[in-house]
Amino acid sequence: MQENNLEHRLSIAAVERETGLPKDTLRVWERRYGFPQPERDASGDRLYPEAQVARLRTVKRLMERGLRPGRLLKLDGAALQALAEARTGEAPPRSAQHELALFLLKTHQAAELRRELTQVQMRDGVKRFVLETVAPLTAQVGEAWTRGELQVYEEHLLTEVLQAVLRQAIAQLGAPAGPPRLLLTTLPEERHGLGLLMAEAIATLEGAQCVSLGTQTPLRDIVAAAIAQKADVVALSVSSNASAAQVQESVHLLRAQLPPAVALWCGGAGAARLKRSAKGIQVLGGLDEVTAALDRWHAQRVAARD
Repeated sequence: MQENNLEHRLSIAAVERETGLPKDTLRVWERRYGFPQPERDASGDRLYPEAQVARLRTVKRLMERGLRPGRLLKLDGAALQALAEARTGEAPPRSAQHELALFLLKTHQAAELRRELTQVQMRDGVKRFVLETVAPLTAQVGEAWTRGELQVYEEHLLTEVLQAVLRQAIAQLGAPAGPPRLLLTTLPEERHGLGLLMAEAIATLEGAQCVSLGTQTPLRDIVAAAIAQKADVVALSVSSNASAAQVQESVHLLRAQLPPAVALWCGGAGAARLKRSAKGIQVLGGLDEVTAALDRWHAQRVAARD
C-alpha cells in the first residue's frame, strides 16, 4: 500500500529536471515559505506529489515575468492559476509564424522546425530574429508548458533547435576584428544558456568579439579566463530561477576579483534583482539593450583617450 501511495511522487532530482528549479531553491522555499511540502519515503528522502510539481511550474513561469517567489508561494493553487491566466492574457497574440513553430514542435517535426526557423533568420536578419522570433517563442513555449500543453522534453527540443540555428547564424557573421572583447558565461549555479547565445548573436552582429564559456563556470575560472582572453567585458546571463541572494553575492564577489578595467554586464530575467546602483556592475534590462551597452562602452573608451 505504501508503494502505491508513493507511485505518483517525484524525487527532488526529478522535480529539478521537470521545473528547472534547483534543489537548493526547493529546500530554501520549503523552510522559508512552507511550500513545497514534500512527503518522505522510508529512507527520509523527499517525494513531491504531482499537484505540487504543477504548482511549482506555474511559480517558475510567473517569476520569469518579474514576480517574486515570496508573493507567489503564499498563494493557493487556485489563486496562483488565476494570476497565471491573467498574466498570460497580457502577452501579445501569437503571430502566424509563432503558431507554425509551435505546431511543428507539438508534432515533433524537429527537422522542419529547424528549417523554418533558419529561413526566418535568413529573411529577417540576426537581430530581428532574436528579438521578434526567438524571445517571444521561448516565452510562449514556457506558457504552454505551464498549462500542461507541452512536455519538458519538447521545451528542451526547442532549445536545442534554437541553439543550432543561432550558432549557424553567428558562424555566418564571421569573426569581428575590433573591440570590445566579450567573455560570455553564467554563474556556477546557472544552467540555462539560450539567453547567453542570444546575447552573443546580437553582440557579434554589432561588431564585438565574443568568447563564450558556456554555462556554470566557477568564479575563479571566469576571472582566469577574462585575464587570459584579455576581455574588455564579462557578460553574465542570469535566469529567474537563480536565488536573488546567491546572485547578488556571486556577482559582487566576481566584481571584486575582476581587474578594474574589465566591465561586468549582467542580463536576463534574474539580473533585474541586482541593485542597479552597484559600482562597476551594469544591468541590462533586455536583449534590446545590448547595442546601447556596446555604444556606451565605445563612448567611454573614446572619452578615456581624450
